[in-house]
Amino acid sequence: MRWSLLASVTLTVLPTLVHASSGDRSPEFADCVDRCQSAQCGPGYETSAPLSLRLTRWTCTDDCKYGCMHEITDRDIKRGKDVQQYHGKWPFWRLLGIQEPASVAFSLLNLWAHARGASKIRRKVSENHPMRSYYIVWSMASINAWVWSSVFHTRDLPITEKLDYFSAALAILYALYYTIIRIFHLYPPPAISRLTLSARPPKSRTRRNLTCVCIVAYLAHITYLTLLPRFDYTYNMAFNLVLGLVHNGLWALYALPASMSILWRFPSRSKSYRPNFVSQAGIFVLLTTAATGLELFDFPPWARMIDAHALWHLSTAPIALSWYDFLVEDSLDVSWREHKA
Repeated sequence: MRWSLLASVTLTVLPTLVHASSGDRSPEFADCVDRCQSAQCGPGYETSAPLSLRLTRWTCTDDCKYGCMHEITDRDIKRGKDVQQYHGKWPFWRLLGIQEPASVAFSLLNLWAHARGASKIRRKVSENHPMRSYYIVWSMASINAWVWSSVFHTRDLPITEKLDYFSAALAILYALYYTIIRIFHLYPPPAISRLTLSARPPKSRTRRNLTCVCIVAYLAHITYLTLLPRFDYTYNMAFNLVLGLVHNGLWALYALPASMSILWRFPSRSKSYRPNFVSQAGIFVLLTTAATGLELFDFPPWARMIDAHALWHLSTAPIALSWYDFLVEDSLDVSWREHKA
C-alpha cells in the first residue's frame, strides 16, 4: 500500500520545502527567467510551441523556468557545486511534456497493481463474503489516487496538486474505514445468519455511525483546504499522519503473536487463533515503513530522471500486490464459514 505511518511522518516536513527552495530564489535564476521571457514570450508562443507542451499546459514562463533550471544545474555540476531544488523539486528532464517521467511510470505501475488486486478479489473472494465489497471499493479509491498521482507528476499545477492530495486522502481514509470494519467485525452478517441476530446486538448502527464520521471528516477536510487562500500543507499532512498511525497500529495489533493477542481476529475463534498468513500483516507494516524510508534519504535524481521519491513509488507496487494476496488469504480462512452474527 502506498500510504504508511512513516510516509505520513515524512511528508509532514515536506511542505516547508515546497515554496522555499534555494534554486528558484537565487538572483541568477530570476535574471535568467527574465531574459528568457523578454526574448521568447511573444504573442505567437502558444501556436509555435511543440504539441506535447501545449497538451500538458506548459506556458512560455514555465518553459523559461525549465530551461533556466537545467542551464544553472549544468553550470553547478561543472563547477562541482551541489544540485539545487527548484520550487521544492529536483531538476528532471521532461519527456513529451511530462515533468517527472519515472514517477509517472511508477504511479501507473501502482495503478496496475491495484487493478490486478481488484480482479483477484473479484475472482477468489465469494460474493457473499461480508468484506468483499469493502475491498473492491478500496481498490477503486486507490486506482483513482494513482491516476491523479500520474497526472500530478505529469504537470505540477494547483489543480492537479489538489486532486492528487484529495484522492490520496480518500484512499487513506477508506483504508482505515475498512480496517476498522474488518478488525472489529462491524461488517454485515452473512445472509444465512441474519435470523439469529437476537443472540448479539446488531452492529449496523455502529457501522452507520462510522460511515457518517468518515464522510463528514473527508468533506470537512477537502472543504477546509479548498476554501483557504493558500493550501495548508502542514494540516493536510497532519490529517494523513493521524490516519496512518491508526491504520498501521491496528494491523500491527492484528499481527501480534498468539501469546500476545488482544484482538479476536475471527469472531468464531479464540484470541489465540492465529493462522500463518496473519504474519503477513506485520511484514506489510515493516515493508511500507522501510520503503517510505527512501523519502528520508533524498538525493538528486540519477541522470535527472530517477530520485528517491520515484523509487518509493516503484517499491510500493509489489507491496500492494502482496497486500492483496493477504486480503484474499484472510477472506478464505475457514473461520469465515463458521461466523455467526
